[in-house]
Amino acid sequence: MQITSGLPEGFNAGAYDMIVVGAGYAGAVCARRLAETIGYRVAVLERRSHIAGNAYDCADEAGILIHEYGPHIYHTFNERVHNFLSRFTRWTDYQHKVLANINGTLMPVPFNHASLKLAFGDERGEELYQKLVETFGKDVKVPIMELRKKNDPDLAEVADYVYENVFLHYTMKQWGQTPDQIDPSITGRVPVFVGDDDRYFPQAPFQGMPQDGYTALFEHMLDHDLIDVFCDVDARDLFEIDETTVKVDGKVYGGEIVYTGPLDELFNLDLGALPYRTLDMKFETLDMDQFQPVGTVNYTTSEDYTRITEFKNMTGQVLPGKTTIMKEYSKAYTPGSGETPYYAILEPENRELYERYLERVQNLTNFHPVGRLAEYRYYDMDAVTNSALDLSDEIIACHA
Repeated sequence: MQITSGLPEGFNAGAYDMIVVGAGYAGAVCARRLAETIGYRVAVLERRSHIAGNAYDCADEAGILIHEYGPHIYHTFNERVHNFLSRFTRWTDYQHKVLANINGTLMPVPFNHASLKLAFGDERGEELYQKLVETFGKDVKVPIMELRKKNDPDLAEVADYVYENVFLHYTMKQWGQTPDQIDPSITGRVPVFVGDDDRYFPQAPFQGMPQDGYTALFEHMLDHDLIDVFCDVDARDLFEIDETTVKVDGKVYGGEIVYTGPLDELFNLDLGALPYRTLDMKFETLDMDQFQPVGTVNYTTSEDYTRITEFKNMTGQVLPGKTTIMKEYSKAYTPGSGETPYYAILEPENRELYERYLERVQNLTNFHPVGRLAEYRYYDMDAVTNSALDLSDEIIACHA
């Protein structure tokens, strides 16, 4: 693998069997699989100055390993995804825990046995917990919609508390919506965990942090003799697309193209911009060993930021006397502003607009949109990886 900044003079796209746009999970997985499985020579074009996409991590000025684009918490139920990624990293035994700051009291989320006693007092909290156990059993996640369906005043009391104190105000900040605009189906999915396990992903069999960081994982994944990575390259400057062909640098390209960027930007937003939420992230380095007891604290009833992440609590890094935290402020994404589009707003009219962009490339048999932006979905890391593994299976099957 070679990683260079910009394209070399005389760059010839035709010398490559596949062009991958984007060096995040979707692009890197496809590049690796096609290179090692059927011997494709692959050019990866990355708009940013680094690989690893939004999972990119690096040391800040204090020497603390931070996640530049917000916390990335690895967890999956998918054994194939885990086995593939485990080829390129060892994992720590980190188990993610989240606390909600509810009127100054830190409570585990998803709401659990301990949360109930903190919220309602020991005696009443235990009564409510026993009612949950009797109704649903132990060690299960139950959406608050299911609590309300039982027409039981005790269960409704739990549902109302969780809705008001864990979900409502946090969601208003995250999505910029008023209560009447929040989809009731989303509200109903907010879970209560009937049990004592205070991990955020209590049932995920595979979880942790890459031992040497996410960027190192991507360096290993892209480390193949048949893969060249070109950073600081915007593929939109090279691509011309019509109904039947893709030109790269003015010449019809006959190889495979894996595209992981936003489809609307590929067409200069000519049908309108797909809406997203983005984040302002404020990093602060503090002169202390530890700022908060867990990796993430959500501010569900106060503050104008949604959460605070403390990276040392997640990575396990030991650096006495210093810690770096990050506050997240959610806002609407402005196309062309240099902001990062994080969360697709999956309203029906937005999906409809996405489908209209997708129609433009569906007749291009060698053009494959994949990943969070190209598919206009909210994907966790494992879901992006799985989507890319599936796509690479399809391409391999066509060319093997």
